[in-house]
Amino acid sequence: MRKELLKAVKRVVIKIGSRVLTGADGALDMSAIGRICDEIAFIRQQGLEVIVVSSGAIAAGRSELGLVGKPQTIPHKQAAAAVGQPRLMLAYEQSMAPNNLKVAQVLLTSEDLGSRQRFLNARATLDALLGFGIIPIINENDTVVVDEIKFGDNDNLSALVTNVAEAHLLLILTDIEGFYSADPHTHPDATLVPLIKVITREVERAAGGSGSTVGTGGMATKVAAAKKAGKNGVATIMVSGKRQGIIVAALQGEEVGTLFLPSVTGLNRRKHWIAYTLKPSGKIVVDDGARKALLQNGKSLLPSGVVQVEGRFERGACVRLCGLDGTEFARGLSDYSSGESSRIVGCKSSEIEGILGYHYGDAVIHRDNLVLL
Repeated sequence: MRKELLKAVKRVVIKIGSRVLTGADGALDMSAIGRICDEIAFIRQQGLEVIVVSSGAIAAGRSELGLVGKPQTIPHKQAAAAVGQPRLMLAYEQSMAPNNLKVAQVLLTSEDLGSRQRFLNARATLDALLGFGIIPIINENDTVVVDEIKFGDNDNLSALVTNVAEAHLLLILTDIEGFYSADPHTHPDATLVPLIKVITREVERAAGGSGSTVGTGGMATKVAAAKKAGKNGVATIMVSGKRQGIIVAALQGEEVGTLFLPSVTGLNRRKHWIAYTLKPSGKIVVDDGARKALLQNGKSLLPSGVVQVEGRFERGACVRLCGLDGTEFARGLSDYSSGESSRIVGCKSSEIEGILGYHYGDAVIHRDNLVLL
């Protein structure tokens, strides 16, 4: 199965975790980075295009600043990132040079990808860099990021980059062999799961949190990344980045780590952007009839089905759609602002112009701009 799946892979996103790149002292491990870069050079020679999403900037800066453990304040994290990011890039540059490869730094925030135009600009830049034979090294722009524009972790970022770059595979390098039936750090009898066909709630519950002093992502974020990539029709392979030759082995179809198959009901790239890249600005609660019409009949959300509007948002913003029980079941781009939506709650579409004095359309959210979760 793996060899057949990998035959179609021409562009791969490789996410490298902090624990893969750092040694026991928390500083960058140049031997590990050199080994990884040698493997990337090898797969490049096989004709694959490679984009790297790399953690490690805060870890590198932390050691330079003499901090012990994770920085505890946002200014300390951003200072560590500011110091560590150029050191991280220098490490990649020096390690790629013996293989005659060049790297480029790409720093992103979720705000960059939340704008459709900037999203497309990022895609064009990545295409141009790959066209020049350069390997993009992507990281979150930690020096300026705040909670409102954070990806949260580089696992999430790597899944979004697969969509931005139109990649065919996500390869996650972590510090364990793959996905286990339980946390192997605390359950010695846990077993490696080589194949996950569908990411169920049981799989998500089995994923634990982060046990790292240098990284932000745990198994839960990696499973979430695989799920997001899968919705884009992209498979994910999770392997131990500590193993010699693991990148080459994974991309040659060897049975290493855990393979997460893509979803059979994938989203087109625009709807994937709505569902997983945009941050919702508000919430719209709908009645049971509207919920059924959206879920089962592929209908647009009409104002007659709206019960309540929460939060403040402008026209075109991404909003959560929730049932009467509060459970989110969809996201979409609203054709009306929060103020306008509140004024037309429960009314008929034919009444919108009479209430507002103008009319953008019959639906609060058109089905073309709506994604079921």
